[in-house]
Amino acid sequence: MRHSPILPSLQVLRCLTHQHRTSLQHYHMAGILHARIQLPLGDHNVPAATSAIILKVALPVPLFRLFDYYPPDSVTADELQPGQRIQVNFGHRQLLGIIVAISDEASIARDKIRPALTLLDREPVLSASILKLLHWAASYYCHPLGEVLYHALPVALRQGKPAHFPTQTLWQLTELGGSTRPSSLTGSRQQQLLEELQRVPQGLSQEALRTLEYSSQTLNSLQKRGLIHSFSREQRPLAPHGNLLNEVHLSLNAQQQNALDTLLQRDQGFSVTLLEGVTGSGKTEVYLQLIEHHLLQKQQVLVLVPEIGLTPQTLRRFKHRFNVNVVILHSGMNDNERLHAWLEAREGIAQILIGTRSALMVPLPRLGLIVIDEEHDASFKQHEGFRYHARDLAIVRAKQADIPVLLGSATPSLESLHNVERGSYYHLRMLQRAGNAEAPRLHCLDIRNRPLTQGFSAPLLESIRRHIEQGQQVMVFLNRRGFAPTLHCADCGWLAECASCDARMTLHKQSRRLVCHHCEHQAAIPLHCPSCGSAALEPIGQGTERSEDALSDIFPDVPVIRIDRDSVRGKQRMETLLDPVHKGHPCILLGTQMLAKGHHFPDVTLVAIIDADQGLFSADFRGMERMAQLLVQVAGRAGRAQKPGEVILQTEHADHPMLATLCEQGYDAFAREELRSRQHVGLPPWQPMALLRADHRRPAIALEWLSSIRQALQDYILQQHWGHEIQLAGPLPASMEKRHDRYRALLHLYGSQRRELHHLLQWLCAFIELNPPPGDLRWSVDVDPADTF
Repeated sequence: MRHSPILPSLQVLRCLTHQHRTSLQHYHMAGILHARIQLPLGDHNVPAATSAIILKVALPVPLFRLFDYYPPDSVTADELQPGQRIQVNFGHRQLLGIIVAISDEASIARDKIRPALTLLDREPVLSASILKLLHWAASYYCHPLGEVLYHALPVALRQGKPAHFPTQTLWQLTELGGSTRPSSLTGSRQQQLLEELQRVPQGLSQEALRTLEYSSQTLNSLQKRGLIHSFSREQRPLAPHGNLLNEVHLSLNAQQQNALDTLLQRDQGFSVTLLEGVTGSGKTEVYLQLIEHHLLQKQQVLVLVPEIGLTPQTLRRFKHRFNVNVVILHSGMNDNERLHAWLEAREGIAQILIGTRSALMVPLPRLGLIVIDEEHDASFKQHEGFRYHARDLAIVRAKQADIPVLLGSATPSLESLHNVERGSYYHLRMLQRAGNAEAPRLHCLDIRNRPLTQGFSAPLLESIRRHIEQGQQVMVFLNRRGFAPTLHCADCGWLAECASCDARMTLHKQSRRLVCHHCEHQAAIPLHCPSCGSAALEPIGQGTERSEDALSDIFPDVPVIRIDRDSVRGKQRMETLLDPVHKGHPCILLGTQMLAKGHHFPDVTLVAIIDADQGLFSADFRGMERMAQLLVQVAGRAGRAQKPGEVILQTEHADHPMLATLCEQGYDAFAREELRSRQHVGLPPWQPMALLRADHRRPAIALEWLSSIRQALQDYILQQHWGHEIQLAGPLPASMEKRHDRYRALLHLYGSQRRELHHLLQWLCAFIELNPPPGDLRWSVDVDPADTF
């Protein structure tokens, strides 16, 4: 992955057209990257008098600028550091900002600068290394620095809560109390309390004493006599004692051992290694033994996983292996839990941090290794607001920290494979399944001209029956939740469509609702057609609920376990549902892509993919890649132990060349062919790409605005003589133009070189800030987009 250096703001300013140079003073005040503000990575020359000090503060507002404030009246110069939170007045509101730099120069007249209200931290909440990373990310992804820094903080810290562990009050003996005999006291409760504290010289907490039913009167009596005293301390987790390992590591096969030896040889300084291992090849065991090496060096390790669903099982595996503090961090935790995990990581208490993409921005003072599991997964890309890619940003963090990063996947992204070809990444492959398990047989079942029973062909049902009768487990994959994709009137052709989106409402039978899976709008299921009044309403298509009913009818004596977003709501719900699967009982496991990765089901011997065609004709250029990755990941759930596995793909396009390549030659051949196709049409990863998105409540407004932006871009491209380096496509309506009652449009930007494209994007952000769009129009820049929707 190649990245351009950050362009200083004055360079951007020189790029502005003549009429915009008249707004130079305003833009200089805005300071996308203020020319006089240097990233605070070392010591700072802070004036002795705080009245001369100007704080450059980043605020969580959608503006590409920093804001000048004087320090709060009660704060001295030596108390100020970049990375601290500070409360300020902003217009008629109070906002929490981050000090980015400390300067003696103001961007506006000093009589217009107001003092900040309150300094919230004695020490920075964002370390110098994290500030450097986020400063880079704000520039690269063309997002306001204030919002980027705000995004990196746990919600509790955004709300102004203290950045330290909660404190507790403990009661302890004084020297006099330690030498006093309990029998010399008059009250029995006083005698008992003194005896209790003499047995526990380190002290007892207020909560423990309350549980033991000691009254405040008893405590006060002993305190007045000088026998006990109270003190406060932070409730900091303690590091486990004893050996590093709870269990010995597993023995490695030849390919695993070669991978581990190579990783250990490349373990000094920055490097990126792509570990491509087929499903079931034992990548996690290689991770664990590599992590053990770093823990022995007293380093911290960051492990990124794509989804919350993978976090609990990963946590169990790591806790079973290591006798260290292993901490998780993901959006499913409450605010206090997330703050506690963040503090453990920042204080160096957590030796291993496992989390989803936001964990990447957590301070880790002794970070020595980053592991990214399932590196190809689209969940690593943030799709709203600050649109960063955690995999790519993790590589930048590793480079800045001069440490190795390991990418693992059975189906690597085309970007990573392209970087291997360019020599930027080192490539390791593990083609042998652990324990000598055989790879499953992949079979395309052509269902053209075959009658289907609730979406299932007769040969597929016969295969399911055969595996169940042999006492095995079957996984049925259908990446479409709900009962049916829509509701249809047989008389007039009416379809249940969302009033807020260009999408059909999905029928959910169990909740008896029609639900839009794009905006979550819900409606009751009508008894009669809203168009013609007919009662001839029928579901169209197949969803997981409908498949569950069908399989339960066809196999009445076999448990059918449905796993999708609707069935696993609530903590531990997935664990409960999967318990009989892990116990090895014969069953049919039915689900969506939640089952596609990370799970180990040793008794699943058949994987049936009901609709293998969903990604073959996607409007998004990554659709084919995503389809192949999903199919291979799902297929990898079969035959993971000593039992041979089988995979059946029901398809109406068995002769599709890319599907045939995937089934007959495997993912590697598919990826090479897809890379050649992308190169032929000039799509990523062969050249960088960005999207300018816009949406408005009124039709055509977003398109008209993007047309005017395109004209400004073309003028600037001509001025810079970039006719061959930059290409524009569009604007065009989004493939789903109306969503959430807003009409969306896209402008595509391609660059033969990343440097020129980012120069243009930074000019674009400055241009839009100087020329605000129509009211209520929302816009965003998406660099390296994960999709084109």
